[in-house]
Amino acid sequence: QVHLVESGGGLVQPGGSLKLSCAASGFAADYDAIGWFRQAPGKEREAISCISKSDAMTYYADSVKGRFAISRDNAKNTVYLEMNALIPEDTAVYYCAAAPRVPFPWIANRLYDYWGQGIQVTVSS
Repeated sequence: QVHLVESGGGLVQPGGSLKLSCAASGFAADYDAIGWFRQAPGKEREAISCISKSDAMTYYADSVKGRFAISRDNAKNTVYLEMNALIPEDTAVYYCAAAPRVPFPWIANRLYDYWGQGIQVTVSS
């Protein structure tokens, strides 16, 4: 059984930073990819980043490129999403998800098998 738990969300002012964590337990050895997604009220779920365990390849949506950084600690089975220069448009529920390998295309949320429960990030003054 794969279990994903997000943490690190909260309220931050515009221009601030947050670091999200996605801790995986019961993780199958062949689940190579972890993706981060977000969903704002009234909007579709958006893929924002993905990382491969095997080759450390990373992927970013244009909306977050240069501001967000994804990383992972394989020993801890944890993936991080460092978010900088946050803007109100980043406000959403953030989810991490696992796939056996990096999907093609990596943004296709239907290709991720397991999902965390989500965590709220609010950017507001």
